[in-house]
Amino acid sequence: MSRTERIAVVGAGLSGAVIGRMLAEAGCEIDVFDTRNHIAGNCHTERDRETGVMVHVYGPHIFHTDDREVWDYVNRFETFLPYKNRVKTTSKGQVFSLPINLHTINQFFGRTFRPDEARAFIAELADTTIEDPKTFEEQALRFVGKDLYEAFLKGYTQKQWGCSPTELPASILKRLPVRFNYDDNYFFHKYQGMPENGYTEMVRRILDHTNIRVHLETRFHRDLGADFDHVFYSGPIDGYFDFEYGRLGYRTLDFERFIYDGDYQGCAVMNYGDVSVPYTRVTEHKHFAPWEEHAGSVCYREFSRACGPDDIPYYPIRLMEEKEQLAQYVARAVQENAVTFVGRLGTYRYLDMDVTIREALDTARLYLSHSPGETKMPAFLHSPI
Repeated sequence: MSRTERIAVVGAGLSGAVIGRMLAEAGCEIDVFDTRNHIAGNCHTERDRETGVMVHVYGPHIFHTDDREVWDYVNRFETFLPYKNRVKTTSKGQVFSLPINLHTINQFFGRTFRPDEARAFIAELADTTIEDPKTFEEQALRFVGKDLYEAFLKGYTQKQWGCSPTELPASILKRLPVRFNYDDNYFFHKYQGMPENGYTEMVRRILDHTNIRVHLETRFHRDLGADFDHVFYSGPIDGYFDFEYGRLGYRTLDFERFIYDGDYQGCAVMNYGDVSVPYTRVTEHKHFAPWEEHAGSVCYREFSRACGPDDIPYYPIRLMEEKEQLAQYVARAVQENAVTFVGRLGTYRYLDMDVTIREALDTARLYLSHSPGETKMPAFLHSPI
C-alpha cells in the first residue's frame, strides 16, 4: 500500500539520503533540508579543477563492510571499484606500516621474527601488571608494551584527541592493535572499495526521485516539524534543542591543502606519530582512486582540535561530561512527537559509513512498519547512551 505522508529529512548526508529514498519509493513526499551548499555531508567529493583529482573535501572516506545488503545498496547507485587502505606512519625518522604487523615489528626491532616468535616477543613486552586497563594508555601498554605504544599510538592519539592518553577511556582502543603476519590491509571487512565517480554522485543518484525535493543552504528549525507527519533529524542533537544544556563536545579537523607536481608521498595516508609534528597525517587524494592517472596531486595536512560553535563537528568525544549532557538531550528527545534522531550527529555516536547506511535502512523500514497515527515511531533506533 502506497504511503502519502509528508516527511522532513534534515541533512543530505548518507542517513538522510537513504531514509528519504526508501520512504519516497513507498510513496511519501520527502523534503530534504541541508545548511550546506552541497549534498553528501562530510563524505562530499569533487573534482579539483587544476589537477583533475577527485578530492574528499572533508577528509578521506573509505568504504568497508561485511554487510552484503549495504554493499549491494551502494553499488545500486554507484560502481565501487576495489580499494585497500594501506596506511603508513612516520615515527622517529622512519616509515612503518600500519596497523602494527609482522613487518612493522621486525623493522622496528631489527629482527626477523616468524609469527609465533613475534607473538611471544610482544607478550614479553606487554605490561602484565595491568590486569584491568582503565585508560587508553593502560590498554596500550597491556597490549603492546612501552616501545610500540610510544612510537605508534601515544603521540598520534594525543594530537587527535587534544589530551593525554591517560585521560581517555580504554574503550577507545577496543582491540589488540597488532597482526602477527604481513597483512597491511587496514580493514578486515569482506567488501572494500571506492565509488568510481565519488560519493557525491552516489548520493545525488540516491536523492534523484520524483518524490524528493532537496533544499540546500536552508536551516531547519524544530518549529517547522508541525508542517510534516514525521521528521528524521540527522543534525546535531544539541542543536535541535538550541543547546539548552550546553554544547556537546566534538573534535574538528583543519586541512592545510596544497598542490604537488608529481607524487608527494607514494601512498594515500601517511600518519605522523611524533608529537613534534603538529599535524596527525597527510592524505594524498589521487591515491584514493588508483584506477585514475594524474600528473599533479592534491594533498591535505590534517590538524585536529576542539570544535567551536562555527566549526564542523567530526568526532564525538563522549567522555563523562559529554555523556551527562547527552543523557539530558536524550531525555528531551524521547518526549518529542514524530521526530526520530539518526546518524552520527543525531545520535552523538561515531559511525562508519556502512553502519550509517544500515541504521538508515532499518530506520526507514521501521517507520514503514508503523501504521500512521496508530503507533509511535521511537526517537532513536539505538539508544545513544
